[in-house]
Amino acid sequence: MSDTILVTGGSGFLGARVIAQALDAGYRVRTTVRSLDRETQVRQDLEAMGAQAGDALTFIEADLTRDDNWPQAVAGCRYVQHVASPFPGGQPDHEDDLIKPAREGTLRVLRAAHDAGVQRVVLTSSFAAVGYGKPASEHAFTEDDWTDPDADIPPYIKSKTLAERAAWDFAERSGSELAAVNPVGIFGPVVGPDHSSSISMITQLFTGMPVTPRLHFAVVDVRDAAELHLRAMTDPKAAGQRFIAAAGDAVSLHQIAQAIRERLGDAATAVPTIELPDEVVRQAAETNPALQGVLPNLGVIRHLSNDKARTLLGWTPRSSEDAVAATAESLLALGLLPVSAR
Repeated sequence: MSDTILVTGGSGFLGARVIAQALDAGYRVRTTVRSLDRETQVRQDLEAMGAQAGDALTFIEADLTRDDNWPQAVAGCRYVQHVASPFPGGQPDHEDDLIKPAREGTLRVLRAAHDAGVQRVVLTSSFAAVGYGKPASEHAFTEDDWTDPDADIPPYIKSKTLAERAAWDFAERSGSELAAVNPVGIFGPVVGPDHSSSISMITQLFTGMPVTPRLHFAVVDVRDAAELHLRAMTDPKAAGQRFIAAAGDAVSLHQIAQAIRERLGDAATAVPTIELPDEVVRQAAETNPALQGVLPNLGVIRHLSNDKARTLLGWTPRSSEDAVAATAESLLALGLLPVSAR
């Protein structure tokens, strides 16, 4: 193939995997980074993934908060994979500090792509835009569901919801072709110290977490999430559709710990084996502020379905257990786990 794809946020955990798989499929790739100083690291990460980049990969400096270079970034591209997204290191002073750049950055890319005649944009949204702001129940969330932005939800979840809503509104007004991928927690093999925020949860299982609270969340392997992005890019049936990227239904932190212990054996002796009852966690949180952040999600299970991606696009993701085990194995191999685990 000689088609060129723009991948925004190529230095990110998911963005780099999208680049690697696009290169393997024979595409030429242009990627945006906030600083060209990141090029060397990105190429090293791609090499660690087994991708041969060479001249098929080029870099351009572009920031979601500024108009500079976006017309040049999309010029000559058949497709755009808009993976980049601001992610907070902590709670912002005001929710608009997160919502505004998320929404305006998305629209900035979509406008540039539309003006350049790009065939289709694939937007990396999030399950955060699907399953929050309403009570969890036995109902399995699907792509027909939307998070309620008027509910009492964290700024990040609200920002992802409003950014995706704005993208669909723009696509409808402009006649642009859009597909959205809504990943859950992204795990899978890491190739260096920069990776998704979800990965820190695995590290914490090896460092000072003697027991697990009853927390549940869904998992997807980064390799499968990247593959779904490419399927959503080229399959005619994907136009105008959203796709939840999840290995399966939500799993518990206790199940994740079990999967890691089974796969890593003696290297995972520090991983907790006990799941605490909710009431014990609540009592402990009264004197331990570090536990208070888990209380809103304690015992909450947000069931979901990945049937649409499977049936419409033929997507077959790895299991949740395989995804988290691959994460732990790669962290161990890279020396990114505590000494006691190595």
